[in-house]
Amino acid sequence: MGPKSEAAGLPRDYPRFLLELKERIRSAQVKAALSVNRELIELYWDLGRQVVERQRQGKWGTAVIERLSRDLRAEFPGIKGFSPQNIWQMRAFYRAWPEPSILLRVVRELPWGQNLTLLGKLKNPKERLWYAQQALEQGWSRPVLIHQIETGLHLRQGKALTNFKRTLPPPQSDLAQEVVKDEYAFDFLASAKDLRERDLERGLLDQVQRFLLELGTGFAFVGRQHHLEVGGEDFYLDLLFYHLRLRCFVVIELKAGSFKPEHAGKMSFYLSAADDLLRHPEDRPSIGIILCKSKNKVVAEYALRDMNKPIGVSSFRATRDLPDEMKETLPEVRRLEAELTAES
Repeated sequence: MGPKSEAAGLPRDYPRFLLELKERIRSAQVKAALSVNRELIELYWDLGRQVVERQRQGKWGTAVIERLSRDLRAEFPGIKGFSPQNIWQMRAFYRAWPEPSILLRVVRELPWGQNLTLLGKLKNPKERLWYAQQALEQGWSRPVLIHQIETGLHLRQGKALTNFKRTLPPPQSDLAQEVVKDEYAFDFLASAKDLRERDLERGLLDQVQRFLLELGTGFAFVGRQHHLEVGGEDFYLDLLFYHLRLRCFVVIELKAGSFKPEHAGKMSFYLSAADDLLRHPEDRPSIGIILCKSKNKVVAEYALRDMNKPIGVSSFRATRDLPDEMKETLPEVRRLEAELTAES
């Protein structure tokens, strides 16, 4: 086989490489029963590494990759991952993550489709690693990962204007800051034009699964227009959540217009009432998020400066377009309809 391979223009070491690779694949197939994805990703990374190293020696071009693909598919007809395009993607995968420590710690735990999404949509290594870590920690599917990348989550996460550092003890203040976004992307709302607060509330809860996705991991929905009685008077919280990591209630007030200083005073009142009427002894102090169509950061900073309750001010944007992947993965939620109607 050696002379014939050389006559065909293949590198001298190709037959031995192919033999060793076949053994490697057979070994991976055996281990796959225990850890399918991890073994597959490590195999792809290692194949990409070997292709890169041989190309550096100037012996491996397109013809060799085409031949390698044919030989592997002939030997392993039940495996679909050895097309020429996929082998080139393995090469790109290794070049994107040449450090074995990152492979072992993060990316080998992600499915191949998600790794291809990271490669195709993110050129900055730091951003790519950030999204890889978030996808692993949050358990995102591929369509959700695409959505988070396309809406620029890394630019919004943990960037909200808050007074948490002054009103919450560490490390709760740091975790709370990381949880709240500067801007929320409500792609699933039909239109943001002339949106009233009750319409906004209804739209978010009609799509509560997507709303929870945009809020982030850890938010558990408690109710809308949650009733509190203070001094014999009735008050209603727009949206009430409990955050499982923060171990506290989260009050969200919806404002269809721009942020006003008086919104902070109203939220402070709601948080005092929630702490007295809802908070259990083991719960941490409730936090508030004022979610507005827009905000003036200077005005918001002044409004929060002397507040002693933990409050964040965020904005939201809504568009008509929803990616097809999101439509398929996150269908409209109807299961709360009866409950919401009963509460109205």
